Amino acid sequence: MIKKTALLSSLALSSLCFAAPALAQTSAPAPAATVAKLVYNELADARAELNQALATAQAQRKNVLLVFGANWCGDCLALDRKMSAGSLSEHVGKRLVVLKVNVGRFDRNVDLAAQIGVSLKKGIPAVAVLANDGSVLKATNGGELADARNMGDEAVLKVLEGLHGKT
Repeated sequence: MIKKTALLSSLALSSLCFAAPALAQTSAPAPAATVAKLVYNELADARAELNQALATAQAQRKNVLLVFGANWCGDCLALDRKMSAGSLSEHVGKRLVVLKVNVGRFDRNVDLAAQIGVSLKKGIPAVAVLANDGSVLKATNGGELADARNMGDEAVLKVLEGLHGKT
């Protein structure tokens, strides 16, 4: 009797193991509101994206704004929100092609930042403006936007205009 009960218990457990994945597949997906949108593409090839941004900027006669940041950085996310709405959005859209470059935990694309002349030592987000031919016009190196969440739109606009002018 003990052997038969152990065998039945073993069969019952194995059937549960096979049923659990099937049950998990039929459960409803998480609501879209709970899924956060990633601002910085963590899988992107930043150099390839930069080449695409430069081609777009040439076609549109704009400069390129490179924004070095990360999805864990509150100031990076705040800067993205500010540049995506209101007067900053209008300013950026008219003059700049924006490329957001993920720096991870300062272990990704830091070589690109250094090559362009952007120091990440004073914090992120850090930005650079490139002419549409790829030449660097100006970059932040003093943490000018590292407190973006506490900066007003006018303060952010002043930093951006200092990088590429009011054109």
